[in-house]
Amino acid sequence: MRIHLDTDLGGDPDDACALAMLLGWPDVEITGITTTIDPAGWRAAYVLHCLELAGRGGIPVAAGAAMSSTRREVAEPVIGDERYWPADIRPRPSAPGAALDLLQDSIKAGARLVAIGPYTNLGALELLRPGTLAGVEVVVMGGWVRPPREGLPAWGVERDFNVQWDTRAAQVLAGAAELTLVTLPATLQAPLRAADLPRLRRSGPLGELLARQSEAHAVDSGKANLGRKYRNLADDLLNFHYDPVACAVALDWPGAVVAGMTLAVVVEDGVLRWDSRPDGRPTRVVTEVNGPAFTETWLTAVEAAQAGG
Repeated sequence: MRIHLDTDLGGDPDDACALAMLLGWPDVEITGITTTIDPAGWRAAYVLHCLELAGRGGIPVAAGAAMSSTRREVAEPVIGDERYWPADIRPRPSAPGAALDLLQDSIKAGARLVAIGPYTNLGALELLRPGTLAGVEVVVMGGWVRPPREGLPAWGVERDFNVQWDTRAAQVLAGAAELTLVTLPATLQAPLRAADLPRLRRSGPLGELLARQSEAHAVDSGKANLGRKYRNLADDLLNFHYDPVACAVALDWPGAVVAGMTLAVVVEDGVLRWDSRPDGRPTRVVTEVNGPAFTETWLTAVEAAQAGG
């Protein structure tokens, strides 16, 4: 299977966890990686660092949009914090339009697109090159259809960062592509736990980076204390596998329940949600995830990504 990854890697380490999994998934060709909301190309530089740690040069990488097309604001990645990234990494900007060219090349190659950051690049692609996304399979991390199940954090639609950071891009994408929503509430069923870290560290240098970042992010984000507050979370919770689950769904992993729905995009007071309506578009929606099965699948793929190193 051919996959194109569009990512805001460089903040929450779940993006890097997703990339590591893709690198080790059997029979997958990554046709390209584009970074979104990437001021100055820092996120692209972090992608290249991950590829270097896994010994996987040769995958095309392009830095894309710098800011939200809706807010006109910048979401900075982590910069200058050695708990996350080595100090000697330097930004890797791309020429204007390079990310759109790479996305279009991947579409022509028959790749399935996976968007695990705000959808700014994909929105720009359709607006600037109309019809490019027509009939294209796009799997996105995001989209709020149902609330989290009982015993999980009772977060609301405002928490859906990938959508809410650039609602204009989300509207464009929803009207153009053949969309699969890997909803945030469903991904809460796939946690990353401290118990997973010894095996992750043993997997190799990329696994060690992921473990170090996940520990730091758990403290910085407050997730280190979240597990003790909700009965359906483990006490040693570090993070949720939001983006890795989205990539697994794009690879037809059987541990996710995918329902067909007819959905319409609604924006009220600047907040976007998907409503079930007869005049909406057919959309695939992930509603459940087998968390224990996913943990094993993810760790196995990350180990495989570094097996030849």
